[in-house]
Amino acid sequence: MPQLSGVTVHPDCRHFRGDIPCRPNKEHGYQCQDCPVYAPVQQRLLVIKLGAIGDVIRTTPLLRRLRQEYPQAKITWITLTPAILPQGEIDEVLKLDLASVLHLQQRDFDVLFNLDKDKEACALADSVHAAEKYGYRLHPQYGVAWPGNEQAAHKYLTGVFDQLSLQNQKPYAQEIFELCGFEFRGEEYVFDTHEDKGYDWSQLPTGKPRIGLNTGCGDRWTTRLWSDEKWTRLIGQLQQAGYAPVLLGGEAEAERNRRLHAATGAAYPGTFPLSQFINLMHQMDGIVTQVTMAMHISIALRKPTILMNNIFNPYEFDLYGRGQLVQPDKPCVCFYRGSCQLGTSCMEDLPAEKVFEAVRASVPG
Repeated sequence: MPQLSGVTVHPDCRHFRGDIPCRPNKEHGYQCQDCPVYAPVQQRLLVIKLGAIGDVIRTTPLLRRLRQEYPQAKITWITLTPAILPQGEIDEVLKLDLASVLHLQQRDFDVLFNLDKDKEACALADSVHAAEKYGYRLHPQYGVAWPGNEQAAHKYLTGVFDQLSLQNQKPYAQEIFELCGFEFRGEEYVFDTHEDKGYDWSQLPTGKPRIGLNTGCGDRWTTRLWSDEKWTRLIGQLQQAGYAPVLLGGEAEAERNRRLHAATGAAYPGTFPLSQFINLMHQMDGIVTQVTMAMHISIALRKPTILMNNIFNPYEFDLYGRGQLVQPDKPCVCFYRGSCQLGTSCMEDLPAEKVFEAVRASVPG
């Protein structure tokens, strides 16, 4: 039992920080000597998932399996967006920066999972010592991302060849689980609803099922956008059927949402910081969205999700039996393209009536 100047210290405990008091000490006054929540670490796991916010969110089902397979492990996760991760479910969340890289390179891990093909993620995975490594590494001769073992080959190939991506029939979570050597069993996302933050949503409509309408999709894949005319028609159908549509989005969607609010009277509470936006989505009974960050949040919140998709492989998305995926009546020819080859996006061939029927089938009026 390690002692410093006669004081017992447990650096092997999952709670121990080393630079500041641990939570049990701060909240209950416990010290390592006779601490009732001492949790010795049996395995040290590192997850490298940098990625966009949505990709980080949809990787969180992996946490459930890691806790099951390694119940006494300390889990460290490094990412570009630490705020989106459920802090209470991960022992150590690090932001990708020089300080974190220097820190990790001086540590030993039992298992490392690199889930990103970004060169910096692969370089970090190669430079950190771990007894077992899953996922991607850098090719030693050519400096490009490369599968580190056979389990990573499928997900790697669907990411570098559009033809193989189109043929893929595995949802993203299943691919990630298999990359890590696990069988996917329908594990749900691990996510913070932020419902304990005391937000006031008294301005939202009451007495009717609230249907959140996420009207944007970012500026990379603009082939996913739906016109104001389509949104207006959907809003009218929802209102007539007894639903309360609520317009959702960030600064990029604010102008469009103000137009739609003025034209239809649909509720538009405004734009908010990410944690508050998540909690706003938590107030909805169902959510209509394209493939974007809000889609991942909606699935993570276990909301019936009506997903409008055109340019992505529909097998990629698992709605966990809640909601429906709807696509244009005309087949899309712009797989993973940010601009339409035909000039007019096939999203204009997705009728508002089709989306409305999906809402009605997913969320009782």
